[in-house]
Amino acid sequence: MKKNLLLLFLLLCLIPAKAQNRLSDEAQISILTAAPSDDEVYTLYGHTAIRVIDTLHKLDTVFNYGIFDFSKPNFIYRFTKGETDYKLAAYNFSHYIIEYQMRGSEVTEQVLNLTPEEINKIWNALIVNAQPENAVYRYNFFFDNCATRPVAIVEELVNGKVKYNDPPEPQTFRDLINYCTRNNSWLTFGCDLALGSPTDRIATPHEMMFLPVYLKEEFEKATIVNPDGSERKLIKQTNRLSEEVIDDTNGTKEWFTPMLCSMIIFLLVLSITFVEWKRKTYFRLMDCILFFLAGVAGTVLFFLCFISTHPCIWPNWSIAWLQPFDLVAVILFAVKKFRKAAYYYHFINFAALTLLLAGWYFIPQHLNIAFIPLVATLWLRSGYGIYRWRAHI
Repeated sequence: MKKNLLLLFLLLCLIPAKAQNRLSDEAQISILTAAPSDDEVYTLYGHTAIRVIDTLHKLDTVFNYGIFDFSKPNFIYRFTKGETDYKLAAYNFSHYIIEYQMRGSEVTEQVLNLTPEEINKIWNALIVNAQPENAVYRYNFFFDNCATRPVAIVEELVNGKVKYNDPPEPQTFRDLINYCTRNNSWLTFGCDLALGSPTDRIATPHEMMFLPVYLKEEFEKATIVNPDGSERKLIKQTNRLSEEVIDDTNGTKEWFTPMLCSMIIFLLVLSITFVEWKRKTYFRLMDCILFFLAGVAGTVLFFLCFISTHPCIWPNWSIAWLQPFDLVAVILFAVKKFRKAAYYYHFINFAALTLLLAGWYFIPQHLNIAFIPLVATLWLRSGYGIYRWRAHI
């Protein structure tokens, strides 16, 4: 990132003052779309950037709204809270494309069908936005990211109105991101846990362009309605700049999935509970461990729901089975004199989880199928807690 920012400052210094204000009539602006790849979490969704070429001024620059810095203080906390800052950086196209060529990712260029006036308006806007005092923006995965920003600048500065034709099939936000994470079941599991019921809303065709692949598809079909009512295609030419390289070594199928892990936990706890029942005993440590882990997860979920500023987080029905009060329950289970209070906690928890399981398919939120064995595990322990109280074990 630091290298990119340095290149930005050098670029702005080296570009002739005349070129900064006015490009030649041969200049062109294009949208670059990098296809999703499984290399890193942040590459699963693809990437969008803007390219400006002016051969007369020997200019070939990429404006990238997707620059972030892992090394910034409290990055993980700020990311969790929804306070991640991204930057717009400008650098030479050769530095941009080599990264994707080395990664083996497909990069498509869509040359915009713009007039010289429109090209210069967008160019000057990009120069202003890339200034240090303007470059930083508050990232929002669904509504303000590396794809939505180029869409907004094109829509605002063309001489007319962008008209999107032949909209895609309706999908929810969750459908869209779960398709991107389809090869990573643990990431899908985590997204399903953290994202609440607003994620199950149908995204409008325009909102779907938060994913670069949909931006590319919609721009390809779009037209510009000129002030006189005539129309012209938004894209005049499409080029393949980098080919996808398929790595067969990454094609192995996941075997340790969230469902397998959840089932192992459930069957292990079920076996231990059966031993307890047969021996009429109680393994206190198991409840303490289970509910401690559930309480920690519930605390993180509570933070996301009520403290973070992420969109589409609340309401979240997962908090019905993962909540911070499970940490309090650990104390009730660990201290024998709180045995009666522990019974009441088990009773309330058992009733809540029974209702959750009974109404699973009626809940207005997609819940990952791997949640069921975990919910059943907590339900089983609370059920056994009620049994122990009544059987005086």
